[in-house]
This record gives sequence, C-alpha cells and structure tokens, in this order.
Amino acid sequence: MSIEIIYVFAVLLLVVIFFAFEIFPVDKIAFFIIVSLLLFGVISPEEAVSGFSNSATITVLCLMIIAIALEQNGIINWLANGLKRFKTLPVLLLIPVFMTISGTISAFISTTAVVIVFIKILTELSIKYNIPRSKLLLPISFAGILGGSCTLMGTSTNLIVNSVAAKFGAERFTFFEFSEYGLIFLAIGIVFVTLTSFLLPWDTSNNLNKEYELDQYLTSIEFDASSELIDKKIMDTFLFDDPGISLLKLTRNGISNKSPGKYITLRKGDKLLLSCNMDSLVKIKDTEGIIINNYKVSNDQTSDDEENSNEFDSKQNAFVELLMLPGAPLLKRSINELKGKMINGGLPLAIKRRKNIQNVKDKLLNTNPDRIKLKVGDRLLVEVPKDRLADFSTIDNMAVLQEHTSYASVPNYKKVLTLCILLTVIGLAASGVLTILASSLTGCFLLLMFNCTELSKVYQNINWEIIFLLAGMIPLGIAMNNSGADVWVSTQLLELISGKQPTIIIGLIFLFTMLLSGIISNNATAIIMTPIAISLATASNLPLKPFILAVLFSANFSFFTPLGYQTNTLIYGLGLYKFKHFLIIGGILSIILWIVASLLLGNMLPDA
Repeated sequence: MSIEIIYVFAVLLLVVIFFAFEIFPVDKIAFFIIVSLLLFGVISPEEAVSGFSNSATITVLCLMIIAIALEQNGIINWLANGLKRFKTLPVLLLIPVFMTISGTISAFISTTAVVIVFIKILTELSIKYNIPRSKLLLPISFAGILGGSCTLMGTSTNLIVNSVAAKFGAERFTFFEFSEYGLIFLAIGIVFVTLTSFLLPWDTSNNLNKEYELDQYLTSIEFDASSELIDKKIMDTFLFDDPGISLLKLTRNGISNKSPGKYITLRKGDKLLLSCNMDSLVKIKDTEGIIINNYKVSNDQTSDDEENSNEFDSKQNAFVELLMLPGAPLLKRSINELKGKMINGGLPLAIKRRKNIQNVKDKLLNTNPDRIKLKVGDRLLVEVPKDRLADFSTIDNMAVLQEHTSYASVPNYKKVLTLCILLTVIGLAASGVLTILASSLTGCFLLLMFNCTELSKVYQNINWEIIFLLAGMIPLGIAMNNSGADVWVSTQLLELISGKQPTIIIGLIFLFTMLLSGIISNNATAIIMTPIAISLATASNLPLKPFILAVLFSANFSFFTPLGYQTNTLIYGLGLYKFKHFLIIGGILSIILWIVASLLLGNMLPDA
C-alpha cells in the first residue's frame, strides 16, 4: 500500500467521522476534502475544483431551480392539496394512497421538496380532520426515497452515480432504464410499510391546547360591503375548505359564538377570530373585502394621505416574523395600540403566542387578537415593503426570525406555464432528445425568460450545502482513482469473495453501501462506492451495470436510521418518532430490499 493510498484513506476516515458525529457542517467538510487532497498532491488544482463544473453538480443545481419555481408558483402545493379528497378514508387505506402519490411525484421532483410540502399539508389536515401525522409521514418519506429511485432525475444520487460511472468508461443510463426495478422496490415498500404501520405511534398532538400553541398565527378579520363572502354559508367559502384555517369565534352585533358552525351565513360587519398558517393568512389578505385587524388592504398603488390612511399596498411586500426579546419596545402593547405606528413602515397582521401559555383555548376564545398584549417569546407577523426589510435588523431587542415572501397570488397562466416547462424537461430527457443536463438547463432558461422565477429568489432558496458537498466529494472520488485506492480495495475484496457466486458479490456490495449510507450522506456514499464497484466488476470480468445499479439503489435505501437521508432527518426532527421506529420498520424493509435487489441484479449477470 502506497503512502498516497494511506493518505486518501485517512482523509476518508476523517470525513466519515465528521459526517457521523456532525462535527462540522457539510460545506466545511467539503472544503476540508478539497484542500487536504490538493496540498498533499493527490489531485491537481484543476481536479480539486472540478466538482463545481461537474455535470452532476450543475444538473442538481438546475433541478433545484426548477423545484423552487414549482413551489413559488404553487404547483407542488396544488399537487399536494389534492390529498384533501382522501381525508375520509381510514388510515390503513390512506397510507398506501399517500405513499403512491409521494413515490410518483418524487420520481420527477426533488424528494425533499415533496416531503416538506407533505409535512405542511398533513399538519393542516391533522388540525382540521384529526388525521394522525405520525401514521403517514414516515411512510411518505420512505415512499419518496423509493420513488426517487425510479428515474434518472429522481434523486441527486442517481445523477452522481451516472456521472461518476461515465468517467470510468461505463455506459450512461437512460431516463427510465432502471425504472422497472425501482417500481418493484416501491411496491414492496408500500405493502410492507402499510402492514407494519401498527408499530407507528398515533399522533395525539393535534388537540386544541397544543396546536394553537404551535406555528399558527392568531388574527381577526371583518367583512365589508365589497366582500364576495357576504351572504354565503361558511361551508361554501374557502375559510371552511382551507385546512390551514381554524375558525375560533364569530362575533355579530356584539354577540359572540365560540363554535361557529358551517351552516352560518356570513353578514357584513361579522368579525371572525381565527388561527391560520402563513399561506392561508396570505390568501385571506389577498381576498377583496376582508379587513384584517381593522386594516383594509388595498391593491391600489395610490393613497392621498399615507400617514392617516388605513389602506396598505399589498404589492411587492414581504412578511417578517419578529421575536419579542426582553426589553423589546413593543412589549405589553397590542396590535390595536400599534396601528398608528406601523412598526418601521410595516403592517402588523397577526400574533403567534408562546408555547408555554396555560389554558390557551379559553384565552383565545375570550380575547380579540388586537387586544392581546405582546410578551417575551411572542412573535409578531408584520407585512413590510421589501425595500424596508433592512430597517427591522436595527430594532433593539427584537429578532427577525424569518422573512416570508407571498406566492399566493400567482396568475394561473404562470402555474400552467411552469407545469408545462417541467413536463417539457421530463419529455426531452426521457425521450433522449437531450441529456438531463441539457434539458434541465433549457428548463431553467425558459423559467427565467417567461418570468416564472427570479434569480434573486433562487439564490435565497437553493440548498447550497448540497452543491458544496457534491463539489467537495467528487475530488475525493478522483483521488481514490489517482492514488489507486479503488483498485486496492477491489483487490482486497476479490480475495475475500474469491470463488463466490456473482449474485453474492452483488449482495455484499449492496449491503456494505446501504450500511455506509446510514452513517454518512447518500451522495457521499455513492461517490465513494461507485469507483470501487466498477473496479470490482472489471477485475471479475463481469458487466458493469449490475454493480453500478447496486450502488445506485443501496445508497438511496438508508431506511434504518433517520440520519442517512434528508427526508428521514426532517420527519425525525418533528418529534413524532423515536429512533426505534426507523431501526425496526426501516431495518426490516432494508433487509427485504437487500435480498430482492441482490436476486434481481444478480439475474443480469451471465453466470446467474
């Protein structure tokens, strides 16, 4: 073993430790890899930065831009909101239905983006229809991972494996080349997770006392004469259909109804106290004839007296969430008291109460939000012109937690156009007319040309950590080849598996890759294992594709831990699951997929 191989393995060991124990962020780990390999001379300066120009990195970046445009224009929400139709199904049927939908969408759209939207939609459905999130989120995450393995553009891992394999002389995969295997794995996952769903906890966190404390804005609205909702029953309005809105109290002529029924007809001057999420609040604000906290929102650009007018321009505005810290100037003040001050030019819309409020239901139902006094830990949502966002960073003892931009008022033609562009990208790539890189670049160009997205928004929403991770890990794969580390590993493995059936060799690669992906990221695992699998196949005089597919699938299939795949980490962070749920359900599923995949891929070998 040469000194270069020892050094590459030392760097690799440190990287695994950094990932496993989360000692550093992934972007710092990426720079560590680049610099450490460059300074030792294992890779050239050009090879050190080659990851930034690698086709897989650029393709992933383009697909992120497309996913951002889909979210900004409401396409992902539109797809996910169709889930409301299935709200009456029993949980045992909801699981396979939702898994099928998640897996199908994830085959063409970023799995992470899909699962994030599912989390939001299921949280809303849980509040309104008492649907247990814990019975659905883990199955949806698993299905998204399996569905992403069905097409070449389903996950960044597939693109990376394809790109790395091509550099070693392997034939590139076509768009649907391995879809039949992916569909088999998806079907197995749906059946198995549905049958074992009784092991998942039943989420009881959707009771009023908790949900009103959790990520819901409290606000009041009133209807003026121009509102289209007047003379309509509550059940016939979006206030009832939208799962993100909960009606808490109706006040009419000074008389309060703490349980407004869906058959009540809305009248001019009615006041509703409601709890809603960000998207629903934006939708309410953009509805003509609705007054929020006694502010009438206008779409007109003109105002005779800006200081005295209670109209607020709803165009080109952002939403800022302000956290009240000790000593904040707004403490012990209500929205009603803040109306004249406008808070640095911003319009106060709603309050999100602290999580430690006692008897929160009674307090909310007996208090108007414009009279609630702000306390330490409360959050105030303010609408502010984008050119004045910087003013909020200068307010003493108030922290800007988030800046939200409204995408609710997207014209229908933009939604249709964005969806058509996505279908065009898929069609061009699937038909072979263009490569995935060329088709995704074309899609980004069309989105920008038709103003379906803006680069300023793209810069803010792209997950740059993934881009830097890819750019940093690709040189590690090059270093393994330059130093001969991949050949050395394959030689050692050949001695261990000498005389064994090719199917067993495939199974061992699949198992080792799957275990490694549970410790470090699936993308990093794919970059490390693809050269080794190719070297092993070459040394054994066996076809390359079964070995490459073994790495492609197994790098994605990290179900037995919440750490290997980003979507599992997301749902684990919600506090609904324990590690044992991934270890038991995900572990058994991993074993089943390992056995099935080994047999299926082994059949592709000549001696199978």
